[in-house]
Amino acid sequence: MSIWIEPIDLGVVNERSRGTLAELLKIEFVDISDNSLTARMPITPHVHQPLGIMHGGASCVLAETVGSTAANYCVDQSTHYCVGLDINTNHIRSIRGGFVLAMATPYHRGRSTQVWHIEIVNEHSKIISINRLTMAVLSRHAESA
Repeated sequence: MSIWIEPIDLGVVNERSRGTLAELLKIEFVDISDNSLTARMPITPHVHQPLGIMHGGASCVLAETVGSTAANYCVDQSTHYCVGLDINTNHIRSIRGGFVLAMATPYHRGRSTQVWHIEIVNEHSKIISINRLTMAVLSRHAESA
């Protein structure tokens, strides 16, 4: 059974990333299943730190991008939206080139919070980082009050 409240069209999701940090880092959503969303990011000098390996912040941006997008498709977007509260990242392995894939799957989807697991792997499926993202679920009606 699918976790998605709204149907996800990867073309639409990628289009929504235009003009954002996700586009700047060339993050592309590439796969969806009944309970996960996956994005790809190339590892180029644009995401390196001075030692020539992927910057930890780029890993966090990728994790929050895919987790936040997934979270927002798990709520009725006409009445609610999700924003990041906390992200925790454990860097397991460095990477200098190629690409990484980030897959977001939910630990918890509640009325006021969601918690997501995002695993980032290289093109050989070796773990680069493990991430936990906590999202706040907010009411659109509270904005106008």
